Amino acid sequence: MQRDKIDSFSSFISESVKNYANNEALGFIDGDYLTYAEMGRKISAVQAFLEKLGIGEGDKVIIYSQNMPNWGVVYFALQCSGIVAVPVLPDFSPVELENVIKHSESKAMFISSSLQYKLNDADASTLDVLVKIDDFSLLNAEDKSVVFDEKASSDKAYQPKENELAVLIYTSGTTGNSKGVMLSQKNILANVVQSAAVQEIREEFRFLSVLPLSHTYENTIGFLLAIYKGASVTYLHKPPTASVLLPALKSVRPHIMLTVPMIIEKVYRNSIIPGINKKAVTRLLHRFKPTRKLVHRLAGKKLMETFGGRLEFFGIGGAKLDGKVERFLRDAKFPYAIGYGLTETAPLVAGSNPTTTRFRAIGPKVINSEVKIHDPNPVTGEGEIWTKGPNVMLGYYKNPEETQRVLTEDGWFKTGDLGVFDKDGWLSHKGRLKNMIVGANGENIYPEEIESIINNFRHVVESIVVQKKGKLVALVHFNREELEQKVKEMRSELGDKMDEITHHVDEKIEELSVELKQYINSRVNKFSKIQDFISHPTPFIKTATQKIKRYLYH
Repeated sequence: MQRDKIDSFSSFISESVKNYANNEALGFIDGDYLTYAEMGRKISAVQAFLEKLGIGEGDKVIIYSQNMPNWGVVYFALQCSGIVAVPVLPDFSPVELENVIKHSESKAMFISSSLQYKLNDADASTLDVLVKIDDFSLLNAEDKSVVFDEKASSDKAYQPKENELAVLIYTSGTTGNSKGVMLSQKNILANVVQSAAVQEIREEFRFLSVLPLSHTYENTIGFLLAIYKGASVTYLHKPPTASVLLPALKSVRPHIMLTVPMIIEKVYRNSIIPGINKKAVTRLLHRFKPTRKLVHRLAGKKLMETFGGRLEFFGIGGAKLDGKVERFLRDAKFPYAIGYGLTETAPLVAGSNPTTTRFRAIGPKVINSEVKIHDPNPVTGEGEIWTKGPNVMLGYYKNPEETQRVLTEDGWFKTGDLGVFDKDGWLSHKGRLKNMIVGANGENIYPEEIESIINNFRHVVESIVVQKKGKLVALVHFNREELEQKVKEMRSELGDKMDEITHHVDEKIEELSVELKQYINSRVNKFSKIQDFISHPTPFIKTATQKIKRYLYH
C-alpha cells in the first residue's frame, strides 16, 4: 500500500495498525512478536501511563536502552502525545548521559535493566520520573502509586505540529562534544518516504536489527520504514557478536539488514579470505583477475547462505566502505547498497538499491530534496556537499551559533563532507572536510583513501592517518592475537611463555611497519606518502557507527 505523504506520527501509526493489523511488527529473536494491532494498543496504554505520571506535550523524555520492542512502543507513544523523545546511545558513558539529562532538561527517562548500573555514576536527580522500559515498572516518581496498565488507553486528541521539535538526538560525534540535533516530525517522516522510494519494501519482509535504535540510520530506515510498509523487525538480546548473529541469521532469514562497513569488512578479512586461502586451487585462482571473479562468486553463494538465503537489501552506511571489500561484494553478486546521510538530515541524503549500485559511488539524491557541490574544484569537481529539503533539521539545541554556521538563510545544510557528482548525478563521498589535510604545496590529501589501502595490508585491523608537525603519520592497530598465534605455530618451543611471545610479536610488528611503509608509499601519489608509522596497541575509540573518534588522536 503506497502512502506518498505522512502528515503526523498519529496518522502514520493509525494507518499502519489498521492496514497491517495481523502482521507481526516487533519482536525478540526466538520470542513472541507484537502484531500491529497489539503494538497499537500498547502505544495507547503507554500514552495513558505518561498522562498519569504528569508528562505532557513539550516535555522531554530520554530513552536509554538497548534495542527491544518496547523501545519502539515508547518512541511512538511519545511522538503521538507531542512529547519530545531524546534517544541516547547505549554506549554513552555515565558522564555523557548526565550531560544529556542536564542539557536537554529532560523530565523523565525510560531505561533498560541492562543499563541501570550506569546510574550509579550519573546524577539523574533532576529527572521527575524513572521507568524501567523492559516491563514499565516505576523506579522513581513523585507519585509512586502509579502503575502501568496494559488495558488502559488514552482518549486525548493530541495534534503535535509537524514543524516543532519532536526528537532531540545527541550525536556520538567524531569531532568532540556531542550536539543536540533537533528533528521535527516532518523531518523524520519525510525521510521515511524518501527512503521508501530507494528500495521497495513488502509487508512479508523481515528486518534484522543489529545497530542501535537511538541512531537515525537504524531508526528511520531499519525501524520506521519497516512499520510504514507493514514488515516485521527482529531484535537481538545481546550485541551482534558472531556467536549471537550467526544463529539469528539462520533463524530469522532476514530480507533487510543495515550495517556499517566494519561489520562486512570483518567478515571479509576473518572469514572470506581465510576460506579462499584454505585450498591451494582457490588460492591460485584468486591471484588472477579473470578467475578471481569466479572465486568471489562461489564465496558469495556461501555468504548468502550464511545470511539466511533470502537477503534482498544489505544496507551499508555510516562510513566509507573499503574498495577491496566492495569489489568482492560486486563480484559475489551480494545484494549490498550504499547510503549516505547524517543525523542532521534524518538521515538519508543519497543512496541506491542493490540492483543499481556502482563501484565506489553512493547513488542519486533522495526524492523531494536538493543536493549540490558547493565551490567545486574546477579540475576535479570536488567540493563540500550541501543539501536542502524537508528532512533537514531545525537546528542544534541551545546552540544558535553552530546552527547559523551550518544552515544558510535559504535552508541549505552544509554537511562538512567532501563529494563529487558524476555525469549521471550519482554522488561519491571523498571524506570529511575537517579530516582533509592540506599538503606543503597546497595539495588536498584525503586520509580515508590512504587508510583504505593500509587496512588491506595483512594483520592490520584499522588505522588513521594524521598530520603531525607537517609530516603524514599513520597510526596502525595490528591484530596482536593473530600474530601471537602465528608466533606460537612457528616457534612451538615457546609454549605459553608470554614474555617471549610478546617480544617476538613486537619484533614482527616492527618488521611489518617497515614493510607496510613501502607497501603504502608505492600505491599513493607523492603528496600522500607516509613519513612515520606508529603502532597503536589497542583498538581506536569509535562512535556508534564504528567511525574512529579522530579528534582523540591528533
